Amino acid sequence: MMLAATVFRLNNPFFLNHEMNPMKTITNLFKLALFIATGIVPFAVNAHHSTTMFDRTQVVTITGVVKEVQWTNPHVAIFVSGAVKESDEQSLWLMEMTSPGNLIRVGGWSRTAVKAGDKVVVEFSPLRNGGKGGALKKITETQTGKVYTADIFAQENANLEQSK
Repeated sequence: MMLAATVFRLNNPFFLNHEMNPMKTITNLFKLALFIATGIVPFAVNAHHSTTMFDRTQVVTITGVVKEVQWTNPHVAIFVSGAVKESDEQSLWLMEMTSPGNLIRVGGWSRTAVKAGDKVVVEFSPLRNGGKGGALKKITETQTGKVYTADIFAQENANLEQSK
């Protein structure tokens, strides 16, 4: 058994080249880890930021009651029990948004802007697969009339010229 371990060490170029210099071994391991990370990270980032699951050409409106707000990174989510038409059965819908930081900076949101129990009207881009959810564009509290938007692109348009 000892002979097999000795043969492996002697025939392995990794050990032959770096056995006497541990710094070179550490440096090469770091380079290998960096190489692997640069190959994996772009795929993870691209997959995370894809919004192709939403049909941005459509806007659906539901009326309902907020059941839960998840104010967490990387995306805020609001669960609304509601229906597209008054005659439809109430369903639980998942509305996805951007990060809390973006909502605060650009949308005028706060952690308590929309709370469980609030009656709301929600406009959103639906999921392409027909599921009960979408990308929230605008939410209006029916009791106060307060409007919040999660459409970052619309918020970035200055709209300095008012239409007459």
